[in-house]
Amino acid sequence: MQVQGYFDLKFEALKDAFAALFEDAQTRGAALCIQVGGETVVDLWAGVADRDGSEAWQSDTIANLFSCTKPFAAVAALQLVEEGKLDLDVPVARLWPEFAAAGKDRITLRQLLCHQAGLPAIRAPLAAEALYDWQTMAGALAAEAPWWDLRDKSHGYAPITFGWLVGELLRRADGREPGDSIAARIARPLGLDFHVGLDDAEFHRVAHIGRAKGNLGDAAAQRLLKVTLSEPEALSTRAFTNPPSVLNSSNKPEWRRMHQPAANGHGNARSLAGFYAGLLDGRLLPAELLNEMTREHGCGEDRTLLTQTRFGLGCMLDQPALANATFGLGAKAFGHPGAGGSCGFADPERELAFGFVTNSLGPYVLMDPRAQKLARLAGECLG
Repeated sequence: MQVQGYFDLKFEALKDAFAALFEDAQTRGAALCIQVGGETVVDLWAGVADRDGSEAWQSDTIANLFSCTKPFAAVAALQLVEEGKLDLDVPVARLWPEFAAAGKDRITLRQLLCHQAGLPAIRAPLAAEALYDWQTMAGALAAEAPWWDLRDKSHGYAPITFGWLVGELLRRADGREPGDSIAARIARPLGLDFHVGLDDAEFHRVAHIGRAKGNLGDAAAQRLLKVTLSEPEALSTRAFTNPPSVLNSSNKPEWRRMHQPAANGHGNARSLAGFYAGLLDGRLLPAELLNEMTREHGCGEDRTLLTQTRFGLGCMLDQPALANATFGLGAKAFGHPGAGGSCGFADPERELAFGFVTNSLGPYVLMDPRAQKLARLAGECLG
């Protein structure tokens, strides 16, 4: 497979490892970008972008980044905290009165951002088309009761509801749609090719998402799959399948257009690396808010993902001792994987910002081994 792009010669082994991903016949397309100290040292892409395998992945190809989107929404919210328009520890219901229903009158933005608000799923079955109706989804979450007693401080990842919960606060505090807020606050100032709510004119650049077959993933992935297939009422099942269109919509125009800042950001590896470089160098948040975002708020068994997770505010924190939960570099790394393999993160100790994007979805729950291997190798190349 011919790899396009640029790499500093120090990272030649990383370029070779990226090329080796395509030895697997199921690997379709991918891109990798790494910045160190704000300087781009790797910017590579290869493979195919379309469903039929006839269109090459280009320099400007973008893809659905799934949950890599969440930290962008969190940073927009934290900027509003800095401006005094949101508060981490004031009840959400002050800004969104309907949210107080069903015992949620004391839930805060902080709890939403670190997945401790007990709202990873909606119990009542929703129609497939509800996914694209903001008012329906926000209303359902405003009426929902927490799935557990919030006094126990446990957490359960909100794979899709995070977008309406945090997004509704962005709408009310910033006076614009979540994607417009993220564009104005993050993407445009940093020059990132990143979009939540993609314009139809950009559709021709979007890589078609496909799933690899035959790989069941690790034990965590198999555990989650077993529950979702056998327990339709379970929290985990509802989180990923209600509305039922959540898991099979990523190539649809309606999905691309939607402002859903949990899961439908579209961008490239460059935009992920650029975002984390902007966090590391202070362009997006002052040091005190970045420290708040990246300090541990919750760690332990995740009620949704059924594996151990560790969260800051809108980001996952590294768990070096856990094979499926480490970004592959320093213990202070923070960022977010996306479903199927894409990943963005920062390693503050190395001043390294990392972005990996793929349209060949793997089955893993947290970190995909492809991204981990590339990250570890980047560290070795740095010495």
